[in-house]
Amino acid sequence: MRNVTTENVTDVVIDALGKHGEVTPRNREILTALIRHLHDFAREVKLQHGEFLYGCDFLARAGQLSDDKRQEFILLGDILGFEVLVDMLTHPADGTASESTVLGPFYRENPPVLPKGASIVQKHFDNEETIYFEGYVRDKDGNSLKDVIVDVWEDAPNGLYENHDPDQPDYNLRGRLKTDENGHYAFNAVRPVAYPIPDDHTAGELIRAMGHHPMRPSHMHFMIQKDGYRRLISQVFDSRDEYLDNDSVFAVKESLIGQYKPAPKEMGVDLHIEFDFVLTEDETARLAAE
Repeated sequence: MRNVTTENVTDVVIDALGKHGEVTPRNREILTALIRHLHDFAREVKLQHGEFLYGCDFLARAGQLSDDKRQEFILLGDILGFEVLVDMLTHPADGTASESTVLGPFYRENPPVLPKGASIVQKHFDNEETIYFEGYVRDKDGNSLKDVIVDVWEDAPNGLYENHDPDQPDYNLRGRLKTDENGHYAFNAVRPVAYPIPDDHTAGELIRAMGHHPMRPSHMHFMIQKDGYRRLISQVFDSRDEYLDNDSVFAVKESLIGQYKPAPKEMGVDLHIEFDFVLTEDETARLAAE
């Protein structure tokens, strides 16, 4: 094509897919839609070349910032509400199983393996409120699920995750445990607090361009897994948090709001919360087994 115009360039690029190499059906579907939407976006806003160059520089700087402690592209996707949309498309709510929400940029693999009821706290803070967090994991028929892996992590009372705070011990406020024969899980922790997502560098540029704030409501992260069931990535939010209706990454769902209550004295902690999860069967695994 020697005569590319604003009217035909989109079709020219799409027609080039697969001309000189194999393109899988899924890649063709994704790339065709991406090209059409990207070109239509540029036409709609009449994107100028200087703005295009700024966008390229912005993405390059985001890539340079990304490492094992900070995934800048996930952070940008969170700020745009993109990750929560992808999560809902991947795990549509069916009205019975627990709802999922975003993984976020602070997850770390291989946290300490702990017995049920253990503490994930390695360092204490003067302003902390200690909590006993417990609940049950069941299937959609109400049956208890034993030996479910429950992976938890949270920020400290200073609003920082340990991998962003050199004064916290490695893997502080992170842990992995299993449910017992009754599907019960439990651990000791500290009450998470609202905190600002990193608003320096490219994430901060985007937040300020949107006229938004960086605050997230306080929450406990969960990753719950058992063979034969879909992995659940979720968060439990504090019912009293001021940012529930104004989350900077749009991840709050009504079904994921829990209540911290004063704990009985014999528990030895300040607060107590009960929150149950319902897993859905992995249909792919079930069909393969059949």
